[in-house]
Amino acid sequence: MSETELLLNGYGLTTAEMFYRMPDHPHVLNTFVWQDYDLAPDHDRLLKFIDFWHAEIEGPLHSVRFCHRTLVAPGEWRNVVGEFTYH
Repeated sequence: MSETELLLNGYGLTTAEMFYRMPDHPHVLNTFVWQDYDLAPDHDRLLKFIDFWHAEIEGPLHSVRFCHRTLVAPGEWRNVVGEFTYH
């Protein structure tokens, strides 16, 4: 689907800031920013990316902060903010 079709189908822009530990230096935290169009409140694409991270990336996640913004809405918007913590 095109971006316009996604927006008209209720998708919004989800931005996630991921904090992860460096594999060679476990006491050092680094950040990675991820953005994609996703559906709230399930955030299937974000959770799929987190699963990919666990399977393919060596740096273990420390925490994930995210926000979601519906870009096409009838005169009002709802800001959804959440945080996942991994130990």
